[in-house]
Amino acid sequence: QVQLMESGGGLVQAGGSLRLSCAASGSIFSLNAMGWYRQAPGKQRELVAVISSIGSTNYADSVKGRFTISRDKAKNTVYLQMNSLKPENTAVYCCNVENFRGGTGYDYWGQGTKVTVSS
Repeated sequence: QVQLMESGGGLVQAGGSLRLSCAASGSIFSLNAMGWYRQAPGKQRELVAVISSIGSTNYADSVKGRFTISRDKAKNTVYLQMNSLKPENTAVYCCNVENFRGGTGYDYWGQGTKVTVSS
């Protein structure tokens, strides 16, 4: 099992910044993709950003240029730097990692951290 500990959420005014962290621990073999998803009230969960094991990244169009995903392999941690936040970014942000073991990838999800952006 892999445990994910997220932190960094909170309340911020529009235009402000937050940095989310997600640290993986437990039976880690080889972490492949690590990413952030979010779910706003009444909406489906959506991908925010993902980073591969070699550092290639992909972002939702709505956050390009404002959010930056990064990872620290030594710490098994993925970060999401969120700048120029907007009220529509309000959501619960969840970390997702793929742990590769024996040729099979296993997905793990964090509990989520709430981000509230006030106007």
